[in-house]
Amino acid sequence: MSETPVSPLEQEIAVEQRHVDRVYTQLGRDREAVTRLEKGGYGLAGAGVPGSLVDRDAMVFHAARRRSVLDAEHEGLVFGRLDLLDHKVARYVGRIGVREEGVVGDDIEPLVVDWRAPAAEPFYRATAAQPLGVIRRRMIQSSGEKVTGIEDDLLDPEAAPPGMTVIGDGALLAALSRARGTGMRDIVATIQQEQDVAIRAPGGGVTVVEGGPGTGKTAVALHRAAYLLYRDRARFAGGGVLIVGPSPVFVSYISAVLPSLGEESATLRSLGEMIDGVRATREEPAALHAIKGSVRMRKVLRRAAEDAVPDQPQGLRMRFRGGWLELPAREVEQLRRQIVRGQRRNEIRGRAFGAVLDTLWKQAQPNLPGWEQSRFDEEMTENEDFRTFLKRWWPYVRPLDVLSWLADPRRLSWYASGILSAAEQSRLAAAVRPDELSIDDIALLDELDELIGRPPRRKRRTNGGGYRVIGTRASGQEKVADRTDYRDYAHIIVDEYQDVTPMQWRMVGRRGEIASWTIVGDPAQTAWTGDPGEPGRAREAATGRRERHQFALTTNYRNPAEIFEVAAAEIRRIAPNLPLPRAVRSTGVSPVALSVPRSELRSAVVSAATALLDEVDGTVGVITPEGRTRDDARNWLPENSRLQVVTGLEAKGMEYDGVLVVSPARLREESGVRTLYVALSRATQRLTTIEIAS
Repeated sequence: MSETPVSPLEQEIAVEQRHVDRVYTQLGRDREAVTRLEKGGYGLAGAGVPGSLVDRDAMVFHAARRRSVLDAEHEGLVFGRLDLLDHKVARYVGRIGVREEGVVGDDIEPLVVDWRAPAAEPFYRATAAQPLGVIRRRMIQSSGEKVTGIEDDLLDPEAAPPGMTVIGDGALLAALSRARGTGMRDIVATIQQEQDVAIRAPGGGVTVVEGGPGTGKTAVALHRAAYLLYRDRARFAGGGVLIVGPSPVFVSYISAVLPSLGEESATLRSLGEMIDGVRATREEPAALHAIKGSVRMRKVLRRAAEDAVPDQPQGLRMRFRGGWLELPAREVEQLRRQIVRGQRRNEIRGRAFGAVLDTLWKQAQPNLPGWEQSRFDEEMTENEDFRTFLKRWWPYVRPLDVLSWLADPRRLSWYASGILSAAEQSRLAAAVRPDELSIDDIALLDELDELIGRPPRRKRRTNGGGYRVIGTRASGQEKVADRTDYRDYAHIIVDEYQDVTPMQWRMVGRRGEIASWTIVGDPAQTAWTGDPGEPGRAREAATGRRERHQFALTTNYRNPAEIFEVAAAEIRRIAPNLPLPRAVRSTGVSPVALSVPRSELRSAVVSAATALLDEVDGTVGVITPEGRTRDDARNWLPENSRLQVVTGLEAKGMEYDGVLVVSPARLREESGVRTLYVALSRATQRLTTIEIAS
């Protein structure tokens, strides 16, 4: 019998499989060596020599970190190959660097070059116009340790040697057609030139990356985090990298990207999770969002932070040594105002108590011949009535306590006088819900935390007779964190920056006083309806006078042209001359637009979502207005790991294979044209809209 002919694709897969096998064999040797090193580090503990424990900790730390990298689940450990003009052997690019044991020398090519290393740059930078010495660029697809596919880009045909095989129609378009999972995938194998330039920008200063839907802004931000950690680990891992996203849905979506790139040290937070122990997901209506997000709120909050507590005692009258000591309510309030003005009330409680004692001492002194004030102070502070008065007059307060005072229209009218209009005051007072915080409330709590300060640390005697410092907490503060982790990060990445309010910029800025920054977003997608210039001013104040590096992404890799045409028509309503990214692919499938009576909305939503699940292999997003429509859709649709119901704001930064937008007209009316533009540009394969017929 004659043997079945082997296709060129099968031949090339076999070639790459042999190299991948060598890589995994070496990876096994590396794991064994690291395990031995880790065990050896623990053995140093019994060495009995000075510094042995320090040596052990250092050895164990570095060995454990390397083992974590080697043990990580890497989808496609080796994903790229470069055939270069001046190299006899191919250069392979992957998620981590791997060098063959026993093979040394500067001119010896590693088995795999880490994608972040300078040697890997041509894999991302080379083009047909500027091949950078690359003849053929190959993307290698794998499942586990098995090579499953190949896509080639022939960049310099004239330099190609006889017999060089070229497989497929191009790596990028092949990758774009793959189905999406429930979490964001890294794009390490398909980073494009304009993205790579931004990823590898200098680590200092402020790097701003702007681009329309589907241009890969989020991917650039995350890969930049991995790149910075690789290039200067001592600085960025030691000081910390903070990544801030718009919503918990978004943070969950991107959470697997950095671990897939071998990095686990970055901190991911949504804007509603910036305070430890507090998590807010409720979205405010646009008008209220503009009030709470405005920097005007700082003045309102400062007045509140300096106000008396609601149950402040009405003066003091008490017996002392046969006489009476008295502070009228007006004098008590005058004293409080003098002390608190411009101060952090929780940090000056002791000073306030001392001022009361000084005032009462002046009353008592004529009747206490021969007394020193220290004796008077001691007796007074042991008096239970006096202690009760002090605690009620100047208690430790939490940010949440002060925020709740804004719900009192009488108090708020004083706090906001000359700052907010009467209509804004009424709207704000009605929206203060301490038992159900909104995302915007988190920035207000953070501001209040800064204004009122934290209780001073006190000393407690230990068994050994010395003292140790402990923190103090006001009653009930376990429910809501009283202080943010004000760790100074080395680098802060802000995604969807166009939706960070001025007050949120102040919150993020407190964590980046010594940081460098990466800021990515699209001004055309902003949902901000307040003063147009205010967020920009707040952003500049937060990031400081650091050097700026500006990058623009111009290619839409997410949406087929047919889908982006619908989204583009929406944004053109308000910005007809706005430069929009160019969609690079077409599926030939037009979006579906349905209109149904309200009575048929349920069946239409279920039917359309089911159809999308049948048409695409990956995820389906159902995007609705906030409120009842969203809640109804969640109740109507069955549980399915491939299906997610989100609001227009929650959809920011997300992408799905299929998208169903429910009631786009209402979404436009309530959240604005720009939010609808976002919703319509989330799909990679299919788009359906359902309008409610009038």
